[in-house]
Order: sequence, then C-alpha cells, then structure tokens
Amino acid sequence: MRIVFRSCLVFVSQLALWICVASAQLGNSGSIEGVVKDPSGGVVANATVEITNPVSGFTRQTTTGSDGNFRFTNVPFNPYHLTVTAGGFANYASDVEVRSTVPAKADVSLKVGTSVTSVTVQANAEDLLENDPSFHTDVDTSLTDRMPLESQSSSVSSLVTLATPGVVADSNGLFHGLGDHAENSFSVDGQPITDQQSKVFSNQIPLDSIQSLEAVSGGPPAEYGDKTSLVIKVTTRSGLGVKPATGSISTSYGSFGSVTGAFRVAYGTDKWGNFLAANGLNTSRFLDPPQLHAIHDKGNEENIFDRVDFQLSKADTIHTNFQYTRSWFQTPNTIDNLNLGIPDPVTGLPLPPADQRALIKTYNIAPVWTRLISSNTLFTLGAFVRPDQFNYYPSGNVFADGTGFIPGGSSATLNQNRKLTNAGLRSDLSYVKGVHNIKVGGTFQHTFLTEDFNFGITDPNFLPSQNDAAGNPCFVNNIALASPCTDLLPFDLTRNGRLFPFHGHTDVKELALYAQDTITEGNWAFNLGIRFDLYRGIVHDWQPEPRVGVAYNIKKTNSVLRVSYSRVLETPFNENLILASVGAANPVITDVIGGQSLQSPIRSGQRNQFNAGFQQAIGKYAVVDADYLWKYTHNAYDFSTFGNTPIFFPIAWKSSKIDGPSVRVSMPNFHGLTALVVLAHVRARYFPPQIGGLGTTLAGGEVFRIDHDQAFNQTTHIQYQPYKNLPWIGFNWRYDSGLVASNPNLDNFDHASSFLDANQQTTIGLFCVDAGGVMHTATLSSPLALGAGTICGANPLRTGAKLINIAGATFDVDHNPTRVKPRNLFDVSVGDDNLFRADRYKWSLRFTVINLTNKTALYNFLSTFSGTHFVTPRSYNAELGFHF
Repeated sequence: MRIVFRSCLVFVSQLALWICVASAQLGNSGSIEGVVKDPSGGVVANATVEITNPVSGFTRQTTTGSDGNFRFTNVPFNPYHLTVTAGGFANYASDVEVRSTVPAKADVSLKVGTSVTSVTVQANAEDLLENDPSFHTDVDTSLTDRMPLESQSSSVSSLVTLATPGVVADSNGLFHGLGDHAENSFSVDGQPITDQQSKVFSNQIPLDSIQSLEAVSGGPPAEYGDKTSLVIKVTTRSGLGVKPATGSISTSYGSFGSVTGAFRVAYGTDKWGNFLAANGLNTSRFLDPPQLHAIHDKGNEENIFDRVDFQLSKADTIHTNFQYTRSWFQTPNTIDNLNLGIPDPVTGLPLPPADQRALIKTYNIAPVWTRLISSNTLFTLGAFVRPDQFNYYPSGNVFADGTGFIPGGSSATLNQNRKLTNAGLRSDLSYVKGVHNIKVGGTFQHTFLTEDFNFGITDPNFLPSQNDAAGNPCFVNNIALASPCTDLLPFDLTRNGRLFPFHGHTDVKELALYAQDTITEGNWAFNLGIRFDLYRGIVHDWQPEPRVGVAYNIKKTNSVLRVSYSRVLETPFNENLILASVGAANPVITDVIGGQSLQSPIRSGQRNQFNAGFQQAIGKYAVVDADYLWKYTHNAYDFSTFGNTPIFFPIAWKSSKIDGPSVRVSMPNFHGLTALVVLAHVRARYFPPQIGGLGTTLAGGEVFRIDHDQAFNQTTHIQYQPYKNLPWIGFNWRYDSGLVASNPNLDNFDHASSFLDANQQTTIGLFCVDAGGVMHTATLSSPLALGAGTICGANPLRTGAKLINIAGATFDVDHNPTRVKPRNLFDVSVGDDNLFRADRYKWSLRFTVINLTNKTALYNFLSTFSGTHFVTPRSYNAELGFHF
C-alpha cells in the first residue's frame, strides 16, 4: 500500500504543472443538446426550447440557431421536462434526465399544427418523482432569491438549514447534518471541501455565486467520502452564452447598523463566459452572542467570486473558479467580560472590558479541463488550492481577557495563528451507454497544517486554589510545592510568567479512488460503487468502502421505494488537529484547557450507514419524500470550546449511534403559490469514554445525548406571487424542540443554582416559587440558591428557568437530558422585482423581517462543546437593487 501511495504522489506531482496551465470544468452539472427538425427532416430555426424541474424550480429557456441546434450548459443533475414551441408547429413535450457530465441528447421532431408562440408548462405526477436510491433535496435560485435568511454572513448555512430535512440549526452558521457535528462536505463544481465552513472557522462561498445546490442526506455515492452525513453539491453561476450582459447592483440597510453592498454580472458568448460577484457586509451583530443584547460584536466581511469558462472546441472546455473572502469580527462579551470593578492584578487600576478579535482570510483557485472523447464518454481533470488563515488576537491588556476559560471560572489570555492550505488534483472518466452511467475517478489532497497557539494565566487566585494529586494545596506561603503548580507557574502572568508557546506543523495526505455505476433498467435503479480511501496524517488509515443503493418506481401509484448501504471512512477534523492530538499529552495544556491527558492522537472513524425511504407524488400538486437512517460509528467526533472564544478543539468518543426519520414535502408552483416543508426527528447517542482530543469529558461512563441531539424540528417555507408583474411574499416558520444542554452541572435546579453565577442565572431566567406561592427570578444583584435561609427556602413549590428545561429529579443523560426550551421562529420577506414595470432595466425593492415575533431563545447554553449563544432577535432589512 505504501508503494502504491508513493507512486500516486509521483504521478500527481508530474501532472500538477501541466494542469495548472490548461485546466477546467464541472462535476455537479451537465448539459442538454439537440436539434429541432420539421416532419421532412429540415431544421427549424428560432424555435423556443424550455427545460424545467417543478420540484427545484429550475427553469431555463433558449432558441434554436439557424442550424436548428440548441444547447443548455451548466444544468444541475436532475430530471427535466422539455418543451418546444415554434410558429406553425404543434407543441412538443418530453422528459430528459441529466445524470452525468456527458451531454444528454434531446433531438426533437415537430409536427405541423396550430401556430403558437408560448406554452404553459404544467407538471404531471410522474414529473415530480426521481428514481434515485439516494435521498436528497434540490434547491434553485427561484427559492434562494426569495427565502428570508437569518444570517447575512453565513447565508449558505442558513439556506441549507432551512431547506434540508434533518439539519439542526446551531450558532454562527454551524449546522448539524443528520445528527452529526460538522460531518458535512461541500462539492463546489466538483471541488471537494470537507473543512468546516462556519464563520468562526472559515469563510463560505458567497450565496450570490450559487445557481443551485443539491443536499444529499441519504446514502452517498462512491465519489463522495470523508464527511458524508450531508453532501452539499453546489453548481455555481456561469456567464457562458449570456449576451447581452446581465447583472445587478444592490445595497441594503437593517438592524444593528447592518449595511451591505453587492454587485454581480454575467456576460459571454457561445465560446466563453465570465460570472463575477462581489459583496460586503458591516454589522454590529456579526456573531451570535452569549448575551441577549450583543456586547462588543462588530464585524465585517468582503467576498469576491469569479468564474471563467472557455469552450476551446466542440470537445474541450476550460472552467476556473476564483474566490477571495476576508472576515474580521470581535468576540462578543458577556457582562462578566466587562470586568466591572475588577482591578488589574499588576497595577491595581480598573481593568478595561475584554477586547478579543479574529481575522479569517480564505482564497480559492480551482481550474478544471474537460474533454469529450466521444458522444458518450467525457474525461475531466481538475486542480484546486484553498489557503485558509485564522488569526485570533487577545485584548490590548491581557489581564482583561474574560473569565471562564480555565475550568472553575478562572481566566487566561490566548492568541492563535492557524493556517490550513488544502491543495489537490481530481480526475474522472464518465461513460453513459444504454442502462449504464459509469464513473471512475480519483482525488488526491495534500493539506498543510500550521498551528501557533499561546496562552497565559491571568487570574492570581487560580494556582493557589489548586491541589496536587494527593489533594494537598499546591501553594503554601505563596510557594508552589508540586505539580500541577510547578508545571503552570512559569505561565502565570500575575507572577511574572510568560506565555506558553505551542507550535505545530504537519501534512495530511489523502488519496481516494472510486468506481460507480448507476444502472437504470425498467422500473429499477441501482447505485453500485466501491471507494478506497488512504489517509496519511498524524495517524495512518485506509479502508475499502462499498456503497450500494436500490430504488423501484411503482408507476401505477406514482411511488418510488429505495434502500441503501454505505461504508465510510471518516477522517479527523483539521481545525486545531495538531494541538488536540499532540498537545493532549502535555499536562500544562490539559490543566488549562481541560480534559484528560490522552496519549493517543485522534484516529479515523469507521461508519456503517443504512437508509430506507420512499417518494410519493400526490397528483401533480405535491410530492412527499421520506427517509429513515441508521448510522453506527466507531470513533465518533465532536468539538469542545475554549471559554466563549471562537476557538474549538476536536475530540473523539468511543462510538455513536444515530437514527431517525427525515421528511420533505414539496409543492410545485400552483397559480403563483409554492411551498416546501421539511421535518425530522434524529437521535444522537454517544458512548464514552472520550478517546482523543482536548476538552472536558462528561461525568459518568454511560451513553449520553450529544448537544446536537434534537427531538424534533421542522421548517415550512411558502412563497406567493399571484401574477408575474406583482409583488411577492416569502414566509418561513421554523420550529426547534431544543438542543441538549450538555453541561453536567445543569441536571437539576440545586446544582444549577450553585454552579451558575448571577449573570448566567439571569441569562436563562432562573426562578423559584417559595412556599407562599411567590415567584422569584434571578437578577444580577440577587442570584438564587436553595437551602435554609435562602429566598425560596429548602423546599420551594416550583423551580425552573425560562429559557432551558432543567430535567430535575427525572434527569437522565440518555433518556431525559436537560434541554434548551423549544422555539417557534417566523420570518417574512416582501418584494417587488420590477418596481417601474420596465422591460430592460429594472429596479427591485425587498423588505425582510427575521424573528417576526421577537422570540427570546437560545441555540445552546454553557455547552461543553459550543458554549452559549442566543438566536437573532427581531431584525429588519431593506434592500434596493438595480438589474440590467
């Protein structure tokens, strides 16, 4: 295996120089081409050809040339309804499927008939079904352009969360796909991106650049590996064949002083095209804060995306994506971080508020070259490089950095410079013939990781409060006697210490080879594939991964039944991987950050996944798509957070079991009304012990619900535009039953009241009802506690919290954990795409309200994995756009 791997490296390195000069095209879209003829065989020029997918809302229209030919490029993989109209001929309609990068042929022979100039396309029940063994959700710009999205800085995450069943919303653009944390991957025009894309880790591809996306939550085909709980296949916009140039300029202003500006343009000919998008955001609520009212939460983001296409010949195409994104943001403060009345331990002067900040820069270049070898064979060769740099800066006065970083509530200062550069090559050969749709290929990725991490203790009382292994005080007469005090003393800044330095670098090499065949025979569809992953990082691993899926179309009842099995090798998270793997054996690091001293680095995970589901068309009006999954993972991953900073460390548990149903109901356009409903119930059970990484292990050795377990969630989205030239309205209703509050000190009121400080009690609205029936709610000046002499006494009538459900006497880490309280959130957007009813140059106006009822709710609270974060309060945004 080692010889094979080294041989591949030699081949890849020799190929890299050539591909960077002459490469490009796509992995998530294909094309439809054909010729329109009359009954005598003559070509028909200027015929109108239209393709539509009623479920995703994708629509494209073109006209035939003087030779009768038509061509649609950059078409996402899906079935389409094709219609042709021409003067003097009868309307023509047929179905065509795009399932490969190999062009789909759709030649048309018209019959003489009544002259028509247009046709109204209506979906039939069979048009709503896909005979596909993998459960997935298709989303087009017709949905994204009018859906109210909560996060302006993580719009893609917001879209995926709202439109995909089984996705649980978390803070700061994080989302949990089908019971897993961050086991999601993006495939942007075929480029694999498996690193985290939330706004505290990296920068996402801008929403303006996306034409459509497909979120695969069922069994992943063999071409996808690594992180496959949710595979998000993105097709970007193209300027190929767009003439004259089209585009838009827009600006918006909203709550929290949020200002945006955006520009996009697409232009080109039949031989080349360019799509360019640029946008910027400045706001006073960039991250989801740990307090209801954001404190110290300013941020800005700038995006540039450019896609260039060249049709070199009928057989050769070059396509290249460029992206640069920069985001700068403050770390939101809690009231405790304001340091009110706290003196500087060195000067004795009042400390200023904490002022921690972060800067993230992301670049991406991804060229691809495709060669049409024959009418049914296409070769693709691509390269990519994506540098990602995260810088975290401490306060100007290091003693101002917030409390709660060290277990027990003490404080520390820290800074970090983390670099992640992912470079690679990918190639595949697609062959379509008869019932077979074959694809074989491989991907090589080389990830360069560099981590610089420094911290120092800023609490003068931390070390004197510690005990040695025998339970004896570490300090006597201000002299350190034993470990851990002697280990930490050099890094106690209050005792003339210095910052603890950590520097790490490693290379992660991954090679994937796969072969798959989608066989369509009658009512049957089969996905058969095999994948081999070879991983060489801090640990080494490899695994064969069979993938198989079967679907059967019961045409009489317009139903599709499907089952699938997938074996997946899950690789460790790259973010802070070195520190979590190597640093976990360092007693200084584990004493400050928390967790066990683990000698073994984070290893790869092995997953067996089973899916079973069905599709059912309800006439031509709606389609129900349901799926049930079972995932069994050995070596299951999550993250732990460092205080309330955006710095997280990967951790690994012995195993996990995840299961549950997901459902999507789609209603195609019906007299201007479109609807989408997604709902899910996913259980996420993790099994101790913690076997790798940094972070606090939950107490006890029994199975527990991880903090991304949520009993039920649903999203309903409705759009309505009665007539094409009238205003439209978009509406969201999101219900979340509440994530698990994973902190072990929240199991009952007594523990919570003694563990939480006054600000934390006030944050969740902790309350108790005394023997006289009087309710007392915690305030900053009057925190609560139980017992003789306290305000509620030893036996209150009732206890609880307004924002979390404290389980109390029935607490069970598996069957009844403490959870964040349920929430219903409503968003609405109203707009007009053509204010002055112009033909060429149009003005648009849009007004959006997020959290219409101003619901106060939490994503999570003191989670050992992700901290505390509030959902966005009611916010407004008005956008004005000019379109040409």
